[in-house]
Amino acid sequence: MTTTELIETETATDVVNSAISESKKESKSCENCHQELNGPFCANCGQSSDSTLKYFWLVIMHLLDDIFSFDSRASRTIWPLITRPAFLTNEYFAGRRVHYVPPLRLYLFISIVFFITLKFFIASDDVNSIDLNGKQEVVTQVKAHIKQLKTEQNSLQGSSTESTEALAEITRLNEELAKFNNYLSDLNREYSSGQNKEMIRITRKLVELEFDKADEGLSSKEQERFETLVEKRIKVLNGDLISEELTIGNNEDGSLSFEFLSTEQNKKLNEFTEELKEKGEKAFNSDTGPLMEQVIGKLPQLMFILLPLFAVLLKVMFIFSKRLYMEHLTVALHSHSFIFITVLLYEMLDLLEDYLAETSPNIANFSGVVAGGLLVWIPIYLFLMQKRVYKQGKFFTFVKFSIIGTLYIMMIGVTAIVAMIWGIMGT
Repeated sequence: MTTTELIETETATDVVNSAISESKKESKSCENCHQELNGPFCANCGQSSDSTLKYFWLVIMHLLDDIFSFDSRASRTIWPLITRPAFLTNEYFAGRRVHYVPPLRLYLFISIVFFITLKFFIASDDVNSIDLNGKQEVVTQVKAHIKQLKTEQNSLQGSSTESTEALAEITRLNEELAKFNNYLSDLNREYSSGQNKEMIRITRKLVELEFDKADEGLSSKEQERFETLVEKRIKVLNGDLISEELTIGNNEDGSLSFEFLSTEQNKKLNEFTEELKEKGEKAFNSDTGPLMEQVIGKLPQLMFILLPLFAVLLKVMFIFSKRLYMEHLTVALHSHSFIFITVLLYEMLDLLEDYLAETSPNIANFSGVVAGGLLVWIPIYLFLMQKRVYKQGKFFTFVKFSIIGTLYIMMIGVTAIVAMIWGIMGT
């Protein structure tokens, strides 16, 4: 039996009209000039069709991906950065860049990791040993000396010997204990009033002379100085000696002023120096942990400013090399990346050496040797890098390397001072 099926077909015109209708529905127009878009960018004004109004976390994730997107290029970058001076820089100059992490991204990643871990390494040390007058170190020495005196005293008192020499030695130890306990009490005074500041300064110097006297004896000049300090100490205790305050000034009254500044500007400058002095004394003579955190927190910004200045220094020293400023900046980025990662490795090995010192001394010693080798490798690496990048002889490279190193150390010193002042004002 023959069956027939009713089949609904679409004409070609219906298909075309349907496609056009769907295309119109899906087509977008440029939000700037309202022209129809046929791709990711407007053919009329060039604006992107992708909206900049996105979820905040999506923007952050894209930014982090741009900075930290270390794929297989990382393994091809880190090892030559540490072991092959100028290799990455010359590869970058030669145009072979796709296989390696770009210099700026490399520096950002390594510097962020370096400064984050630096806070950890600083925190693991005894940051309270840093103070304005070296007081904490002296306190530690005095405590150790008192402990030693008590041990000797207990040893003599526990013995059955009651000779004249033994009794005389016990008397001497008692006198020494009383004297150094007084020194310890004076050193532990609250560093706030002028009298206490002066007492701490005098006591610190007295204790240093006491230890010198016990070790090698004092010369006539040192003995005279010792006696003068004893007299000053008595006067301070009696309130007869005016404290010598720390001043930051160029005038007889201790104020700071410059002729090229107006009266109002000099006044603000003095207010700033007074505040800096007050905060500095408070920070250095108490828990210095917050101060060190502040200083380390300022270093990344300052180092990022120092980088282009270092590139300018390279440009001046190698002015006849016919290299562009951006090439010198690439050298600066790779140099600092190398220094940061090498110092980071040194700190890790040093920490490992301390950790394994008792349980695995052989491994600890090997770790210490490798750490020391890394420090020696830094100047050698930078010298070879400079020679291979700028292609000059050993003599001229050494001369310029020495000049650049000296000037850069001065720049680092200024940066450290700025970071310290900035950190003090932030505490």
